[in-house]
Amino acid sequence: MGDWDDIRYFLAVARAGSLSGAASAFGVNHSTVFRRINRLEDRMGARLFERRRDGYALTPAGETMRASAERIEEEMQTLDRRVTGEDIRLTGSVRLTAPDDIAAHLLPERLAAFRRDYPGIGLELAVANRFLNLSRRDADVALRPSRNPGDTLVGRRIAAVALAVYRRRDAFSGTAALQEAPVVTGDESMAHTESNKWMAAQVAPDRIVLRANSMAARLQGVRAGIGIGALPCFAADPDPLLARVTDPVPEMENELWLLTHPDLRHTARIRAFMDFLATSLAGDRDLMEGRRPAP
Repeated sequence: MGDWDDIRYFLAVARAGSLSGAASAFGVNHSTVFRRINRLEDRMGARLFERRRDGYALTPAGETMRASAERIEEEMQTLDRRVTGEDIRLTGSVRLTAPDDIAAHLLPERLAAFRRDYPGIGLELAVANRFLNLSRRDADVALRPSRNPGDTLVGRRIAAVALAVYRRRDAFSGTAALQEAPVVTGDESMAHTESNKWMAAQVAPDRIVLRANSMAARLQGVRAGIGIGALPCFAADPDPLLARVTDPVPEMENELWLLTHPDLRHTARIRAFMDFLATSLAGDRDLMEGRRPAP
């Protein structure tokens, strides 16, 4: 079947349906993927893909190959996690994923403090508003806002995350802002969030003047005075440009979880990082839960 790297390239093309999609996933050029696939097909003695104008499609042999390759991939990922989980050194790297608002407002000073305490541990930060797959080692640790973080990961609940409606302090003044002001909210990718659902139930669609695909972008829209918007208190309360229109809204409340994969929880550097971050974040629980008075 060739070496493991060839199989990884095969799976990437099968999932993306194109050489360019696989090349983008690996950060290589188109010709590298092309050579890998041709080499694997030569070794297998079978054509694995049909080359079409609109991309690459699996042949029957390719479909059979994919089923076996995905089982190998799962075994390799499990082996990687278990070997990493036995590492007792306070060296190496930890890859953390968090949404953009948490990454911007809760993490920079904490990551700097961790590096001062643990100079042997390097950090990677993957800012993503979608949930990265910890089983596939897209990240080692996740700071995840969710009421239901799932049963496949381990970690701890850090705090409730309060949200309220905010305005720019010099715009849309008065208690009538919620009934009259234009609105900044999330786009379709955020339609499942409680803040989007609550705001949609409160305002007419024609009052929505900006839809953004991230909480950080929504906050910047409110700061610019485009409209009022539902924002996390930890990001909005310390901002001197912003003022609350409402108290924290229970229906919009979320939870913040610090999570890792069970196979990694005993890795020394990951345990040290999670303990440090949990202790540090606990000091800002009042801010996250909306109890810190607005300036």
